[in-house]
Amino acid sequence: MSVLNARCTAALHRSFSCRRHVATQQLHPCLRDFASALAVKQPCFSLASKDVHILHEPTHFYSRLLGIIRRARRRIFLSSLYIGSEERELLDALDSALRENPGLHVYLLLDYNRSTRPGASSPVLALLPLLRSHQKRVHVSLFRSPMLSRLATSVVPPRFKEGWGTWHAKVYGSDDELIVSGANLNRSYFTNRKDRYLHFNSQPILADYCFSFLRLISGFSYQLALPNPASTEPAIIWPDPCTNPWKIQPLVEHSLSKFQSSHLTSATHCHKSGDVLLFPMIQGGQFNIREEERTVSLLFQHLAPYISSSAVPTPLMNLTSGYFGLYRPYQEQILKSSVGCNILVASPQANGFYGSHGLSGLIPEGYTLLEQRFMRAVRAAGRDAGPEGDSSSAVRLSEWVREGWTYHAKGIWFSPSQSSPPVLTLFGSTNLNSRSANLDTELSFVMLTSSEALRKSLQAEVNGLWQCAVPWRGAERHVRWRTRTIVGMVGGML
Repeated sequence: MSVLNARCTAALHRSFSCRRHVATQQLHPCLRDFASALAVKQPCFSLASKDVHILHEPTHFYSRLLGIIRRARRRIFLSSLYIGSEERELLDALDSALRENPGLHVYLLLDYNRSTRPGASSPVLALLPLLRSHQKRVHVSLFRSPMLSRLATSVVPPRFKEGWGTWHAKVYGSDDELIVSGANLNRSYFTNRKDRYLHFNSQPILADYCFSFLRLISGFSYQLALPNPASTEPAIIWPDPCTNPWKIQPLVEHSLSKFQSSHLTSATHCHKSGDVLLFPMIQGGQFNIREEERTVSLLFQHLAPYISSSAVPTPLMNLTSGYFGLYRPYQEQILKSSVGCNILVASPQANGFYGSHGLSGLIPEGYTLLEQRFMRAVRAAGRDAGPEGDSSSAVRLSEWVREGWTYHAKGIWFSPSQSSPPVLTLFGSTNLNSRSANLDTELSFVMLTSSEALRKSLQAEVNGLWQCAVPWRGAERHVRWRTRTIVGMVGGML
């Protein structure tokens, strides 16, 4: 036992020594204290930048996704809001991989409400042939947010149930590689819906972490099974008769906290040539898991003394969200800081709900209202780029416009000066709004790097997104009274 204890102590020392070494010796000075503080609170993975690839187009994402499926030998794990009912090529790729590799298992984790919408186009119906052909090796889990009560579930229309929270993490992996994105598995995300996509290869430890996280959540999810002989409807089964599916909050909170804590002390996260630090963050406000909030707050806290020095240039933060209703604590932190901030949002025409029927058609207008309120707060804080302001520390709002396309990208990039490429990015599923903070269950990452090549790639990503940016025009748009009323009632769900 004493030998085992000595080994554990040495392993812990190696783990934290690795974190301190990378954070304090290779990173930009503005991030060193932040990285050291964050490594105490969040799991940390040290990677080589050569294994990080930033994709820029939906077609590249789809091609890379099919590639990792075809290369799989042991496991494929896909986490998304839903899989489109017409994604025949994607489902055929999964079927072929299973037929060619008898030891391969496929794990799908999707949102319950989004994937069980009634009708012939219901996503779960599209998955039945795959499940029928490989019943023992295809595992489909459907996570349902417990925020909507049993009684409310019986009266709220199916499509609106998603308003009370969804499973929102987008991670696509096989064996030892994975793609982290904000994109779902539907045709528009492969063709003309702009998002972000980061591909990590040769990462067994990171892939294991993501796979374990998804399997943990699957334990609190419904399972898709084949229809009973007397029915044509798929069977959806709650796996644990000892657990009430309507009262899982304390169990999920405990399990997620324990899961993250177990990775804080792991000694297997270091890479000998690592010039990238990667910190995963789970955000599940309904489970009192708020790691993204804590991380963003910690970032501004540690940037403040660096920025206050007159000897350093004004840093720059680029921020984007396709559904921009910036979470109030983030808004306050940005406005109180002196960091220059460029923000890119979807134009109404680039909003995924543009042209929808019924109440959904008011959603783009609702985001215009939230943008108007944000810009009033910017002006009240003296942070706008008016003739009297300091242009280098101003907050600027632009909107993304591209004919025939919609916009779904989200994240943050931080640069130590206005003219230098980013040294930090936040990416993943979060939209950085109240819904992401409080209702949806998110998995996002903060990545810090000292690699000049990766920093240039991050800058190219920013440039590519802002290439379709035009000055924000929301101030001149009229918002109808009924939209204002609805936003007042359900603004936190946007």
